[in-house]
Amino acid sequence: MAWFKRKAPTASIKETKLKEPDGLWVKCDACKEIIYRQELERNAQVCPKCDHHFRIDSKTRLLLLADLDSFKEWDAGLRSLDPLNFKDAKPYPERVKAARKATGMDDALLSGEAMIGGHKVQLCIMEFNFMGGSMASVVGEKITRAVERAIDLRCPVIIVSCSGGARMQEGVLSLMQMAKTSAALGRLARAGQPYLSVLCDPTTGGVTASYAMLGDLILAEPKALIGFAGPRVIQDTIRQELPRGFQRAEFLLEHGFVDLIVNRKQLRATLIKLLDFFAPEKREEFRFA
Repeated sequence: MAWFKRKAPTASIKETKLKEPDGLWVKCDACKEIIYRQELERNAQVCPKCDHHFRIDSKTRLLLLADLDSFKEWDAGLRSLDPLNFKDAKPYPERVKAARKATGMDDALLSGEAMIGGHKVQLCIMEFNFMGGSMASVVGEKITRAVERAIDLRCPVIIVSCSGGARMQEGVLSLMQMAKTSAALGRLARAGQPYLSVLCDPTTGGVTASYAMLGDLILAEPKALIGFAGPRVIQDTIRQELPRGFQRAEFLLEHGFVDLIVNRKQLRATLIKLLDFFAPEKREEFRFA
């Protein structure tokens, strides 16, 4: 019967389990490959296997675009009020408070002055992690102020959009920002200053219907979702099958709504080339740290 008895393992053959720290690996949403996180970060959060562009926050994007230590933030303290006393599953102020805690930002836009390849620009970058990058009164005000500074300083404007659209919790005040920002960009055009719009995944709703599509040149990241209403809403409304790739950046490029699709790793270099073309006489020497 000794044959059927399990012997206790000796100390020399005991298994040692190695624990890996959490978060070392990331699964690509597109190709389902498992990627080492540091490799993904070195590749600008672009999948090295299939070129899928992961969503990134506004501060990471700032590091990818602006000259080192050149960014000066403006209007950081602006905060939304609760004009409608809006409440759904939870009150609007609680949603805003949670978003501030999660992102470390006061609202869904990072704006300020920066140098890109030696060119002074007014740079606005939307933060999707703040209530879906929704446009409310603060976002509209910050963009308008950035455009007005660009007119005064006679420098270009670059807006990087990543948004689900207007913020319903501020109702018509959110919708008013479409007209407000569009009017400001009209003044910028009359002043002869360039505006470059960069569309990321997703750019939808009132943002697409206003400043995102008013650029002198409109750039987009590969396969970014760009549109007004979502494809499912459109399909249910018209009761027709939508074309393959509908509302993706490549579809919009083919139909003339986007001027250029640029891989994230080449976006800074592309912006520098465009700024060299639009304002070659205004380039300044910037010493990198």
